[in-house]
Amino acid sequence: MADMADTDTQQVRREFQDAVNMTRRELEKWLQTDESRSVGQAGESTKSGTGGGESTGHRSGRRIVDILEKKVDDLTDADYEHMNKVVGYVHRHGKQRPSGDITASRWRYSLMNWGHDPCK
Repeated sequence: MADMADTDTQQVRREFQDAVNMTRRELEKWLQTDESRSVGQAGESTKSGTGGGESTGHRSGRRIVDILEKKVDDLTDADYEHMNKVVGYVHRHGKQRPSGDITASRWRYSLMNWGHDPCK
């Protein structure tokens, strides 16, 4: 991590830890479910040919798992950028909570793809 100031990275890590309330294992298990794959905007294919049909949130969830596996000293600028993106998404989407029971809602499933379970 070379470009971001230490105070900035500490703040990003704190906000990310607040936003992502699922453990790495919980998120990995969730991403394997049909419910996880059923929500979100389909992503564009990547150069390697992967990602076609995978939602942006599902791909983000896989990236979050990778970030959660890393030691702080191994986080890259790109990791911190994604962590910021996750925080923004969780905050924005969280404000759109639908009325009624959210347990099996697409809204909850979408947030869970980004590592945040609003039922926790």
